[in-house]
Amino acid sequence: MKKVSVIGAGQVGATAVYYIAESNFAEIVLVDVVEGLAAAKATDFLHSAQLRSYNPDITGTSDYSLIKNSDVVVITAGIPRRPGMDRMDLLKTNVAIVRGVSKEIARYAPNAVVIVVTNPLDVIAMAVLRETGFALKKVIGMAGVLDETRFRYFVAEKLGIWPGDVMAMVLGGHGNEMVPLKSHTSIGGMPLPDLMPDDEIEKIIDRTRNGGGEIVKYLKEGSAFYAPGASVAKMVEAVIKDEKRLISASAYLRGEYGYDSIFLGVPIIIGKNGVEKIVEIYLDENEKAALDKSADAVKKGVEELNTVF
Repeated sequence: MKKVSVIGAGQVGATAVYYIAESNFAEIVLVDVVEGLAAAKATDFLHSAQLRSYNPDITGTSDYSLIKNSDVVVITAGIPRRPGMDRMDLLKTNVAIVRGVSKEIARYAPNAVVIVVTNPLDVIAMAVLRETGFALKKVIGMAGVLDETRFRYFVAEKLGIWPGDVMAMVLGGHGNEMVPLKSHTSIGGMPLPDLMPDDEIEKIIDRTRNGGGEIVKYLKEGSAFYAPGASVAKMVEAVIKDEKRLISASAYLRGEYGYDSIFLGVPIIIGKNGVEKIVEIYLDENEKAALDKSADAVKKGVEELNTVF
């Protein structure tokens, strides 16, 4: 059986493990530096599995050696942005955490595909790439899958239809500068602009950009974990099963879309090797301008990264 390791047993990491376990396509190792946390959650999963009619192989540990020979490693370790914390504080803290994690991945799972979830995502993915020294295609940021599922839900909610009937794509950095593409959004083959006025579409785009913040506002403390966990599981399954799925994810660009040496959310084919191919699609003038703005924000983040790594 294939092997998946998830680093970080917080809400997102544990939820991702839950979804992966229910699909029963891989052995799972959940790792957390907090002694006993990963073991507790893994044990709880195992106790509940029979009630859900599956029999997973899950190990919870603080010992990184148990990730040895993993096919996929997911990094969710890190801290969320807290009130009063500026971007640079968050970056410094999470870069330090992720660099330590990346060293262990390079040591024990040198052939793994790494899926990065820790924020600020596109910049942290760069730190992981630098620290592991892995091939460019082996490091992917989880962004577009989550942003798209929110966009699809908001469109479907407005139209009163099933979200699965909405086809959508969201590019750019994972943050306020993300770019939901209305020109590539359709419902049953019908373009979204034919079904909804432009001002309503723009409201949905704004809501998508603030989708994570909306949940934070409700929770007061903490952030989303069901949708991020499900998004991680979808990407992991695509790699493990070599599905060659077309998804949006943060990938390292070398000239695609006119950008170089940054991670940015773009359409990719994802499979057993990670990024099998970066797909370039047509963007109208407004969409390209928005993507340029998003890329500039990521470049600024990389400049900040360069001061600490």
